Amino acid sequence: MGQFIPDYHRLAEILSTLRGEGKTLVTTNGVFDILHIGHVRYLQAAKQLGDLLVVGVNTDAGTKRLKGPDRPIVPQEERAEILAALACVDYVTLFDEPTPEALLEQLRPDIHVKGGDYRLETIPEAAVVHRFGGKVLTIPLVAEHSTTDIVKKIQRSLLRG
Repeated sequence: MGQFIPDYHRLAEILSTLRGEGKTLVTTNGVFDILHIGHVRYLQAAKQLGDLLVVGVNTDAGTKRLKGPDRPIVPQEERAEILAALACVDYVTLFDEPTPEALLEQLRPDIHVKGGDYRLETIPEAAVVHRFGGKVLTIPLVAEHSTTDIVKKIQRSLLRG
C-alpha cells in the first residue's frame, strides 16, 4: 500500500533518499474521480516502467477549474486515499496548478507517463521533464472507460427514473 503525502515538497525530500538508492521514479497525474478499471490498468502499466510510482492528483479546486463546477464527485483526500491503497502505487500527492509542471520540477522523475489520449508533442509538462533528462511516455487507454462517461451514464439513468 502506498502513502498519501499531500505536500509534494515534502515528498520530494523522501524521494531524494530513495533515488539515491538507484530507484527509478515514474510519475503520472490526473483527477482520478470515480476510479475505474481503466485507471487501474493504466497505473499498473505505469508501475511496470520503474521502481516507484508517484501519482499527482488534482485538488478539488483544480478539478473544478478543469472539469467544471460539478466536479469532482469524490473529494481530493478520498481520491488520494483510494489511489494509495492500490498495490501498484507507491506515493500519492496533490497539486493545485492547471498542469503538473511545478510538481515535476520538484519530483524530477526519470519517466513521466500520460494516457494515450495525449500526443507527446502536446503534453505541456514535457519540456520540464526533458530539461532534467527525464522521458515522457504515453500508455494506451482502456477503450470505453472514462469517469466522464460513467457520470453521463448515471445521469441518463436518473433521468429515465
